[in-house]
Amino acid sequence: MALKVVQQMGSAADPDDAFGLPGWLYHDPEAYALEQERIFRRSWQIVCHLSDIPQAGDWQSLNVGGESIIVIRGDDSAVRAFANVCRHRAARLVDGAQGCAKRLVCPYHAWTYDLTGTLIGVPNRRGYPGLDFDDYGLQDFATEVWRGFVFVQIERHGPSVAEMMAPYEAEIAPYRLEDMRAIGRVTMRPRAVNWKNIADNYSDGLHIPVAHPGLRRLFGVGYAIEAGEWVDRMSGSLIEGAPASPSEALYRKYLPQVDHLPADQQRYWVYFKLWPNTAFDIYPEQIDFMQFLPVSPTQTMIREIAYALPDNRREMKAARYLNWRINRMVNAEDTDLVARVQEGMMSGSFTQGPLGDSEVCLRSFARKMRALIPEAREPRRPAPGWSAKSIAGSIA
Repeated sequence: MALKVVQQMGSAADPDDAFGLPGWLYHDPEAYALEQERIFRRSWQIVCHLSDIPQAGDWQSLNVGGESIIVIRGDDSAVRAFANVCRHRAARLVDGAQGCAKRLVCPYHAWTYDLTGTLIGVPNRRGYPGLDFDDYGLQDFATEVWRGFVFVQIERHGPSVAEMMAPYEAEIAPYRLEDMRAIGRVTMRPRAVNWKNIADNYSDGLHIPVAHPGLRRLFGVGYAIEAGEWVDRMSGSLIEGAPASPSEALYRKYLPQVDHLPADQQRYWVYFKLWPNTAFDIYPEQIDFMQFLPVSPTQTMIREIAYALPDNRREMKAARYLNWRINRMVNAEDTDLVARVQEGMMSGSFTQGPLGDSEVCLRSFARKMRALIPEAREPRRPAPGWSAKSIAGSIA
């Protein structure tokens, strides 16, 4: 029956375009492994802001795509990314999410690297007569700084972050993201769901009036979504004189004038989700980034931190706190929603659901997934071992 529906509802160009991804793709180990290889090793992953690593030797780390990655500031102020792996016996070089080091010294055998990743010290050097230091520097990865935010890419592939965000540059420029500083710490929020479930929910506009009454009160019916080639964009303007919770009413009251923003962005919330798993929530008073990091086929870590321009006005501090209270409720609502969906995706009764014409972001996401994993067109999971025979498409 599912295949018949696909034929009836699909288009001549792509019979699956009117359908979402099949449920099995949200918990299958083989699909998860292919996603690491074809998506997360080839996509740009946000690590931090330049202001988070201001001095030489400051570093932050990220685990993604099967790699532990260090982003570190050099003596020349350049930012570089390396595998957190010693070239001698593969020991992990540093522990934790951040730190500072004049040199990277392996805790196993004390092989030592400078801030450019060059091997500069090996105990018992004479015991390695054929060792060429130039051949054993740290494995480096591509880096890009977009408006102050540092991204890394394990395998060079596809467009740059700047190219992905190019259609929105004029809108984003007034926020002065480059000048922002962290106003909190990185929060790690584990969720017992597949990463795609969270990514879908972030770009889903239909659930806003149903499941988020607070956002409905803030935006009315004015919440809009659009799907670009590489970026989903969601937005809404705050409406005045509408019913509100205490936090919503006080936020409207205390949100101050932000002189560097044009009039139409003074009371405007806009969200961007970059393919495949990075989201920016941009508000007049602050911005957040969220990153949906796969941990297993049914586990995701949401990595999040807020940034803002220095502003000590009491009303600005109040607005930021109230924003946090409002979005804490939204996050709780979304946590329940994605848990419900994940449970349903595990059911053998579910194959794939139809997507309406307005669900442009979900259609776009599914289209990319099918290009990279053609088996995602199958309503039911293929026989075990299918991934070994899979041939990747391309969306670059």
